[in-house]
Amino acid sequence: MSARVERATAQAADLDDEARDARYANPFAPPDETEAAAEARPRSLFGEILDWMLAPLLLLWPMSIAVTYLVAKSIANGPFDRALETDAYVLARQIHPVNGVAELSLPDATRDFLSADNVDKVFYQVLGTRGELVGGDRDMPLPHEEDRPPPGLVEFRDDVLRGNDIRVAYTTVEFPQTPGSLPVLVQVGETLDKRSQLANDIIKGVILPQFVILPLAIVLVWFGLSRGLAPLHALQAHIRARRPDDLSPLESRRAPPEIEPLVTSFNDLLTRLEQNMELQKRFIADAAHQMKTPLAGLRTQAELALRQDVSEEVHRSLEQIATSSEHAARLVTQLLALARAENRLSGQIFAPVEITEVARNAVRDWVQAALAKQMDLGYEGPDEAVEIDGSLLMLREMLSNLIDNAIRYTPAGGRITVRVRPDAATRQVHLEVEDTGLGIPVAERARVVERFYRILGREGDGSGLGLAIVREIATMHGGTLTIEDNVYQSAPRLAGTLVRVSLRAREAARDLP
Repeated sequence: MSARVERATAQAADLDDEARDARYANPFAPPDETEAAAEARPRSLFGEILDWMLAPLLLLWPMSIAVTYLVAKSIANGPFDRALETDAYVLARQIHPVNGVAELSLPDATRDFLSADNVDKVFYQVLGTRGELVGGDRDMPLPHEEDRPPPGLVEFRDDVLRGNDIRVAYTTVEFPQTPGSLPVLVQVGETLDKRSQLANDIIKGVILPQFVILPLAIVLVWFGLSRGLAPLHALQAHIRARRPDDLSPLESRRAPPEIEPLVTSFNDLLTRLEQNMELQKRFIADAAHQMKTPLAGLRTQAELALRQDVSEEVHRSLEQIATSSEHAARLVTQLLALARAENRLSGQIFAPVEITEVARNAVRDWVQAALAKQMDLGYEGPDEAVEIDGSLLMLREMLSNLIDNAIRYTPAGGRITVRVRPDAATRQVHLEVEDTGLGIPVAERARVVERFYRILGREGDGSGLGLAIVREIATMHGGTLTIEDNVYQSAPRLAGTLVRVSLRAREAARDLP
């Protein structure tokens, strides 16, 4: 038994270890969707307040109807009870003792008075001193002996006669005391039709307006909540309308007192975020300086050593050191550019940029590298100025990476064209770099923009970061990156590469050329 328990415990521990290893195999993996779905999502503040306001209102409404019904019955009973009480007094005055026995003498006027009701049925009963029936209905129910009122006092009760609910007013009449005699019991009862009709009329007069008031109250509550939450929506719109690089604090004094602590906390977060970004920018600048300087020194020392009289093996090693240091410096530059591009809130301030001038300067910077590989590097664009809103440093880096990629992967003697093409219809500016290289297969175009990805079998000493940087910078500026074939005009069966970055043109008073 103990061995079986130990095996079960060991199996459970193995399962726990496997689940833990699977969970922490990739610590940067996104959380499990099932776990996120299992967590209850918080309800909206508007819905929560609306529920807590309308739920009591809807619960109190039936209670209001019940209380109204009881009050209406009480109001309806009042005048009819007084009329019934009057009938009981009138009937009691018509009882006279004759030789110690109660006799009832009803004049025609009194009889007509008791039967004058044309809605309800009226019943009466008079019981003598020995309990005998003096007049009226024999089958009227009797009150309990202890409930009989004293002479001259009228009391009321609800009872049933012949299947009908009736309201009974009863009193007693005392005669001269005789041995074994009881007070004369006088009862007058009537059905409840008039009372019910009056109670229903009162309820209708109270309830029917509520059917109009309740929906109106719900609409007013909805409108009041919407107006009350308007500052939250205004704050949301204000935050969404801010530029990504705007880390200035919000005006907490203009916020309602209930959300002022939230705005203050958000401002504290913005302050900490700005400090962190300043530290990151400082780190990137220091890293660029600290890493580029040793690599430049290493390359310089290798080139100086190549001028010395050394053996062929040492000469090849020095050439390899110089080339590797150059590649390392370029890789460091690209990594730092990618870090700046991915950090879209790192204080990059967008300003009007004349993109044709940026493109011409980029072509001018890479002319020597193109001539070294016997390539024709040219520029095509409009004569007029074309402006976009962006970061001049990032746009230069983007064009430099596009031209560098074209030079690296185009065979010697090829042709590279940098083009600026404004599109007035879509209010966009297209930056295009086309080459006469080997082209990029359609199946590979979605992957070449990934970091450190290179097409197998391709010659070239690139690091696989150029197009990744281009994509991040284009996304930072709200643009799109497209890779197509560049069909040779001289040889239509061959195709190079056409990389197009489409950016939003700056709004200006004049139309684009």
